Amino acid sequence: MTSNNPPVLANQEASLKLGRSLVLVGMMGAGKSTVGRSLASQLRVDFVDSDDEIQSAAGMSIPEIFERFGEEYFRDGERRVISRLLEGVPKVIATGGGAFLNEETRQLIKDHCHSVWISADLDTLVTRVSRRNNRPLLVGKDPRKVLSELGEIRNPIYAQADIHVCSDMAPHSNTVGQILKALQSCKK
Repeated sequence: MTSNNPPVLANQEASLKLGRSLVLVGMMGAGKSTVGRSLASQLRVDFVDSDDEIQSAAGMSIPEIFERFGEEYFRDGERRVISRLLEGVPKVIATGGGAFLNEETRQLIKDHCHSVWISADLDTLVTRVSRRNNRPLLVGKDPRKVLSELGEIRNPIYAQADIHVCSDMAPHSNTVGQILKALQSCKK
């Protein structure tokens, strides 16, 4: 590694000492997947998106799972997939917005990983979710209203995460930097 990148080396050493995966939690649109990919690259560990793993295991998209089987069925499968992802070598795992709400899933994460809540203000979330139309909880609804209501319920639960960082409309690299700084602080 070149001398131009000492913070990455320091963070790499910190992640190896942690010996635990990092699980990203937060609302849809907070940037968990985008931040997670970059964070994993910085830490030189694998990145896994639990939603991608759920779709692969089910052989269908998340909207299809919701439509055919309902949210409860999806959440059960999500819990099982996340449990499987927590095994093995440390990695960065982005979870769906509702994953941390499940008490069993939340306890698994707390017992085996470091959790990072990525929050964002309502305007940022609305802007980001409007870029894609694959969010089952938003189909046919006002995203601002739904996200506001979900935030009231979910934010107190997300606040149980080990680390909290805020994401905004700045580049996701800023959020990655906040997480890396928090990880280093945890090791002191």
